Amino acid sequence: MTYDYQETTDDLLKRIDIHSRYGGHNIDDWMLDILPLNPGQTILDVGCGAGKQCFLYHDHLDGQAEITGGDVNAELLEKARNENLRLEKDVKFMPLDFDRPFGVPDNYFDLVSCCFAIYYAADIPFTISEFHRVIKPGGMMFTSGPMPANKKLFYDIITEATGLPIPPMPGSSRFSTEIFSTIQSLFSRVKLEIFENPLTFESTDPFIEYTRASLSEDRKLWNSFFQDKDDFNRIMSQIETVANRRIEKEGKLVMTKVVGGILATK
Repeated sequence: MTYDYQETTDDLLKRIDIHSRYGGHNIDDWMLDILPLNPGQTILDVGCGAGKQCFLYHDHLDGQAEITGGDVNAELLEKARNENLRLEKDVKFMPLDFDRPFGVPDNYFDLVSCCFAIYYAADIPFTISEFHRVIKPGGMMFTSGPMPANKKLFYDIITEATGLPIPPMPGSSRFSTEIFSTIQSLFSRVKLEIFENPLTFESTDPFIEYTRASLSEDRKLWNSFFQDKDDFNRIMSQIETVANRRIEKEGKLVMTKVVGGILATK
């Protein structure tokens, strides 16, 4: 099999789609349960991507909120704006790089969220201080990310297929340690919630598609594994062989997403 080596923002959207189709639990329902969402709020979603989180907030609140999404990726922002027009919603989208000042006023937002992105920040204390700055007194910060036990099967199969050590992942290596402790130092109250979602694959294809999208989207993290298209295809072929062997033995692959959600009050 030949694997698409083109790096594209569609890789992120592919992984989101696989989570929704093969997951046993719905992370959106979990977030809506724990988030303090109320009509009339001002909400900022940092690292909004194609706008999924913003539209979730909008629908949950029946449009009765001022919602802004910000992202550094112009292609994803364009997707978000087009979807906003198509769905006839009134979400605002803006360029926002969380390694730089956010470009919004102090003490403005009731809620600032950042889902599966904050661990890519170059300077965690600076980025979290920007969150703190733009949140109103008594307002909330929410951020989500992978815990150390996240996707154990995924990494086990890659290790078995390649014999290579897994490179440090910025999410699972930073989220429950550096990020959590920095938020604790700045906010008055901090709570960690845990979400587990088993993704069950009864055939190899969706697991391989998930793996291809993960390795391609996070290519810089995996540069010790492959340098070019030929390396990428070789590694993917090895992973597919191991995944097929496990499917034949166990009948399915179960990859559990283990996610932390940090809720903090200013």
